[in-house]
Amino acid sequence: MRLSGGTTGATLGGDDPGIAGLWWLRLIIGVGWCIAALVILQFDDASAKTVGVIVGIMFLVAGCQEFVLVALGTRRQWVGYVFGVLFIIAGLVALLNPEDTFAGIADILGFLFLTVAVIWILESFLVHAENALWWVGLIAGLVMLVVAFWTAGQFFFQKAYVLLVLAGVWALMQGILEILRAFALRSARG
Repeated sequence: MRLSGGTTGATLGGDDPGIAGLWWLRLIIGVGWCIAALVILQFDDASAKTVGVIVGIMFLVAGCQEFVLVALGTRRQWVGYVFGVLFIIAGLVALLNPEDTFAGIADILGFLFLTVAVIWILESFLVHAENALWWVGLIAGLVMLVVAFWTAGQFFFQKAYVLLVLAGVWALMQGILEILRAFALRSARG
């Protein structure tokens, strides 16, 4: 059985035992994202600065994760580099001046959530023949698509709380996807 963890359709199972042996790394990354979601969703007094710092850190981590996926060969190089750079830039913008750029962060967040949604949806269709869990990525991508438009439209009155909740949802979906991919790699290995 061939399983793919990235947009390339690169095999992560039987054809490359070195990468399949790193299933535990994806599990650790997934658990880390879930812990980040738990921490983010625990905030009860959100400020623009808090949101800016948390979202900035999340974008930096997501950018680094894209570069790691390229290095492991599970992400098409140009896709990983483009989105890795976009996430890093967004993270730096958010961290440089989180209070003054809060409205900008909301706009960037909506755009980047849309970008993540498109990646997850496309990835699910690209790997559906090789990965029995392709539908999980599709559902996560569709949920993220709703979150992107919700963020861009700023339908809520308390922007700081909304952005924290949406950042927490993003982290949780990313964690669940990584955990599922880790167990798919593990089962393909055995």
